[in-house]
Amino acid sequence: MKRALLLPLLGVLAACGTEVVQTTPVPATPTAQVTTTTSAAPTVPPAPQPAADGTCPYLATTFVAEANGQRVPKVKLSTDQPHPACFFYANATEIQLTVRVYVGDERIAKKIVNEAAPDGSQPASSPAGWTGGYVSNDSGVVYAVAKSDAAVVVTSNQKQSIKARRIAETAITNLKL
Repeated sequence: MKRALLLPLLGVLAACGTEVVQTTPVPATPTAQVTTTTSAAPTVPPAPQPAADGTCPYLATTFVAEANGQRVPKVKLSTDQPHPACFFYANATEIQLTVRVYVGDERIAKKIVNEAAPDGSQPASSPAGWTGGYVSNDSGVVYAVAKSDAAVVVTSNQKQSIKARRIAETAITNLKL
């Protein structure tokens, strides 16, 4: 096929009186293949773990003790940034309440809430503009809501969802999310 295209071109050049120099054809370089990949499903970061004693930067210990109905002798924080998870203890070893805050990818925020309060959980829509769910069982309650790129999950050893909801609302307000 290359020769069929080259011969008429040579004839045109010869007719114009131009000297034609025959050269060895250069093999065509393969064209680069562009591979597009669709973005993989976002992965949820692992559940935060208590790492060090500290003071929760967005919830006062006295507020949590009052809202959850238990004395809080110890608080630990995770290493997550910019908002560490706060672990409020009922005694030296038992966690009574955990507050996890995530800000980042909207898809991950929704996945965090869906994992904490899966399909079949009770709907949650407080504070205004936040959506998610809550689940109550023998070990306590989980209240999880998301808005845009943020998620807040409160896990309490108390069975009343209103306690976890009130703590989530206060955390969201204090963080200005």
